[in-house]
Amino acid sequence: MELFKNFYEGFVFVYGCTMLFMYALLAVLSLRGIIKFQRKNSYVDYNKLLQSPLAPGISIIAPAFNEAVTIISNVRSLLTLNYPRFEVIIVNDGSTDETLQKLIDEFELVQVDFAYNERIKSQPVKRLFKSTNSAYDKLVVIDKINGKSKADASNAGINAAAHDYFLCTDVDCIIEKDTLLRMIKPFMDEEHKKIKEIGEPCPECGYVHMVEDSIRVIATGATLRIANSCEIDEGVITRVRPPEKWLPRFQEMEYLRAYVLGKVGWSVINCVPNVSGGLGLFDKEIAIKAGGYDSKSFAEDMDMVTRMCTYMIDNKLKYAIRYIPTTQCWTEGPPNMKVFSRQRTRWGRGLAEIITIHRKVIFNPHYRKLGLIVLPYNLFFEFLAPIIEFTGILYYIYLIITGNINWHYALILLLFVYLYSIMITTLAVLWDQKTYQYYKTWKEVIGLALMAFIEPFVYHPLIVFFALRGYYFFMIGKKHSWGNMQRQGFGKKKPANI
Repeated sequence: MELFKNFYEGFVFVYGCTMLFMYALLAVLSLRGIIKFQRKNSYVDYNKLLQSPLAPGISIIAPAFNEAVTIISNVRSLLTLNYPRFEVIIVNDGSTDETLQKLIDEFELVQVDFAYNERIKSQPVKRLFKSTNSAYDKLVVIDKINGKSKADASNAGINAAAHDYFLCTDVDCIIEKDTLLRMIKPFMDEEHKKIKEIGEPCPECGYVHMVEDSIRVIATGATLRIANSCEIDEGVITRVRPPEKWLPRFQEMEYLRAYVLGKVGWSVINCVPNVSGGLGLFDKEIAIKAGGYDSKSFAEDMDMVTRMCTYMIDNKLKYAIRYIPTTQCWTEGPPNMKVFSRQRTRWGRGLAEIITIHRKVIFNPHYRKLGLIVLPYNLFFEFLAPIIEFTGILYYIYLIITGNINWHYALILLLFVYLYSIMITTLAVLWDQKTYQYYKTWKEVIGLALMAFIEPFVYHPLIVFFALRGYYFFMIGKKHSWGNMQRQGFGKKKPANI
């Protein structure tokens, strides 16, 4: 028993110190990434790209399942993005409410013959619609049999996409007007091939041979945050406010930490673990060659990104995944515990699937950063974290019952971890404000940062519980469907006195 006690305490100590170090490292890397982005972005003229006939075409794919509450305003928002060449593909995934009929009535849709090439498997497509009104030429609506997952609907959208790049989002999301301009920029930065001479002059032709030495950007992402309590008019964010209700407000804080501090930091060393399903721009060719989305996966976004990376490595191709720190997408966070628990349980189950499906990549040197950094980090500090934390609580209880706890050191340790977590969250909020001052008053900034003081006692235990429940459902093979997220809808909020 003493041997086990020493081993467990030693393991938890090393594990905790490593995790704290990783968070500190990501904070430094993210700050570096933000500063670099701001410097580079200060002299970028997006108007030139907006007016350029050479801008790459982008297909926006937005699956919809029972989204009648928000469908019209959000489709209008997508249609008004600032970009020269794009189309909007709405995939009605067998909705049982008025989603499809509302689209038909509002946008004057009629069924058309359409060249649908099924390069990625999905449930059968029944009909395709286009508008008789030239104002909605960019809109395509697909009506298909429900595939019981967003992934299946996204695959149908990819099959119908006409352009080389596709932006996958949720139909309930509100996207900033310049999103396509900003997110295509990393792809275009790599378009000019880096050419270098190799070897001696060829004895046959007399010239030194030239080779391409370029990195292919296969995906880009951007910060996503909660739209609850923001002022929204006709699908446009007119005033950013932190969510009023406590559950969405905790999610806002969590999103800032995950995107601004996490993914932006990973982007600096090209180790982005995944691109959010809420907003991600992908190279369509690589996505199709990697097999598209797995319709049976509960973490379809991370699964596809991982397979895209393994495809590039297996074919000895250099690649990069970029993340930009500006907020380009706003989504309605789960407003109640029922919807929130379903979402986080699904995420937990999806993470367990990723670790299982791609286990051969973990610690495999052939896959370089993916196998030696990205997936091992997900294994130890994302997947195992809830398990270790739960067992740690049980161990603490055991020490208290048996009277073997050293209260002096235990309280010091708990206080240190508590304050450290507050510091990390505060840095995420400050880094976000440095990128762009979305909140107009310091009262709003401080009010959000203060949530970090109660997060460990209120919100974090929920995250741990739902993650463990997701692991359990994965182990017993319990079925889970996409389901209706019960959207409340976005309305125009009256300005408050500030």
